[in-house]
Amino acid sequence: MAHKPLIVFPEQFRVQFEAMLPDSVAVKGFSSLEECLELAPQAEIGWFDDWASGAFFAGPKAAINATWINTVGVGLDAFPTKEIRERGQILTTGAGMMPDIVAEYAVMGALVLAKRLDVVVRAHDRADWLNGPPVRFEMMNSSALILGYGAIGREIGARLRAFGVKVTGVRRSPDPDPNVLGPDEWRPLLGEYDFVIIAAPNTGETRESIGAAELAAMKPGARIVNIARGDLVDQTALIAALDSGQIGGAFLDVTTPEPLPADHPLWKAPNTLITMHLSGQSQTTAFQRGAQRFLKNLQHYLAGEPLEHVVDFSRGY
Repeated sequence: MAHKPLIVFPEQFRVQFEAMLPDSVAVKGFSSLEECLELAPQAEIGWFDDWASGAFFAGPKAAINATWINTVGVGLDAFPTKEIRERGQILTTGAGMMPDIVAEYAVMGALVLAKRLDVVVRAHDRADWLNGPPVRFEMMNSSALILGYGAIGREIGARLRAFGVKVTGVRRSPDPDPNVLGPDEWRPLLGEYDFVIIAAPNTGETRESIGAAELAAMKPGARIVNIARGDLVDQTALIAALDSGQIGGAFLDVTTPEPLPADHPLWKAPNTLITMHLSGQSQTTAFQRGAQRFLKNLQHYLAGEPLEHVVDFSRGY
């Protein structure tokens, strides 16, 4: 009898696309963390993206015999990458799968800060007719620095350019585009930008990329958008910069920790809007996109071919 690789994933995944899987694989679904922990050691291929049960972290950690582990997640800071790397397993992710969705959210954040829509909404809730705009600012001919100019960063840049924003990206890897800076070039130029948008992966090198020195170097009143990870910003320094007015506003889809405690001072920082890490969830097609990517990689796996979107553990993404 031919060997059939066993795929283990959440029961709702099995129900939705088991019919699309080839006969050459076996499938088992789990409906609870207990079932996940029972099945994970049996898996040759594991996809454990069930956040509610805790399987997202526990499943890969327990999949000690797997060859390939898949996730549609992008940030790996809450993922057991150490164990996966030590076991020599392949890890594929959703990197670049939804850049348009996250980019929409980031640009919304920039627009909200530019026009201070949050102030207008609060006035609406008070039935308070404003006699003038909260701020006078035009996107046309403004400037934005995007830290992390990969798939998501480029989509953000494309959308901002449609508003007439002058966009500069920052990448770790060399780029022939004259509007892209290297990792050691952007800090001296921080004072030139109206917006600083953070879209970089969370690695040891990028942690607290924006600290007190960077905030002080920004243009007075600059606006910050973070759709990456909370760890990339020194939140204590950010609160101080918001309190002083050095930073004019912050749109934070991500914080440290998450959920952010109700008594955390960031909630009350002036001109700040926290959106509870909703950017990647504000869509209807994540599962379909993830399933298509998984099925394509499964074809590669069964054919003995290299997989796509494999994590480079040395880089952390």
